[in-house]
Amino acid sequence: MTALLDINGLTIDIDRDSGPARVVDGIDLSILEGESLGIVGESGCGKSLTMLSLVGLLPNRIRATGGTAHFAGRDLLRLSPAELRKIRGAQIGFIFQDPMTSLNPVMRIGDQIAEALIYQTGLDKPAAMAKAGDLLELVGIPSPRERLMAYPHELSGGMRQRVMIAIGLAGSPRLLIADEPTTALDVTIQAQIVDLVRDLKDRLGMSVVWITHDLALIAGLADRIAVLYAGTVVEDAPVDLIFERPTHPYTRGLLASLPTLTDRPMSRLPSIGGTPPEPGRRPAGCPFAPRCTLAVAACQTEVPRLRPVAGSDPRHRAACFVTAKEGAAA
Repeated sequence: MTALLDINGLTIDIDRDSGPARVVDGIDLSILEGESLGIVGESGCGKSLTMLSLVGLLPNRIRATGGTAHFAGRDLLRLSPAELRKIRGAQIGFIFQDPMTSLNPVMRIGDQIAEALIYQTGLDKPAAMAKAGDLLELVGIPSPRERLMAYPHELSGGMRQRVMIAIGLAGSPRLLIADEPTTALDVTIQAQIVDLVRDLKDRLGMSVVWITHDLALIAGLADRIAVLYAGTVVEDAPVDLIFERPTHPYTRGLLASLPTLTDRPMSRLPSIGGTPPEPGRRPAGCPFAPRCTLAVAACQTEVPRLRPVAGSDPRHRAACFVTAKEGAAA
């Protein structure tokens, strides 16, 4: 299959008064046409910044400093702001984390969706409003024509997130990026949103990147999972292999911290000791080495790169000197 998005060696720095601090260090990621990719990791590991850098939405004083990001044959990191505006929304759609801060509280829902449609597709206002109603129906909002006249505060959290999905789909994008869109929702609504995005992906034939810190949530949506730690990919594999044969010690630690039906009541879940390195203060070798119980001498001085895991699927790669060489049985 053809890669729709191919990121190689992406680096992102924060400009500080004391000098630049690296927050993303050599990200390698790809997503195929029609594929769902889950990006998982702790807060601050660079998940959102990596995706925001693709469409020129990085916050002030944060900038992409190296690497390439080819989307449909064009390097997004080399495009001008005007060229990126033509891609943003129209070819790459976004669903952000909190709809209450993303939606304009004083604009009606229909006007907000229509605004995106007018900008991205050139429709006139009546046609854009009609299309907005179709989009609300597509994302499962009841009485969609009536909801066009509602304000954000008049909708439930789940319905507001469906509106955000409708806006993300307004330009009929080839790639939809969902940045922790269920964090503020209860478990039942989370499941509904995951089911909705999965159904829309299959129906519309688009690719999806789902950013989250919740491995259990992404299990039902992703075809493949990339695990990030300290601004780099430490494991990349089909979703079933991540859960059945986790290889990198960090991935194993994340999975061990999930509750299971066999856990004893009131028992403490395992945790990963220590904390991730601060931006600009990465250790000399593997960034996970100070927290890793399997670290060897090479981990203190050399940076491991993604390589195929011995005895596993060729698509299963891990950045570890120990476990990638010995396989998941290490």
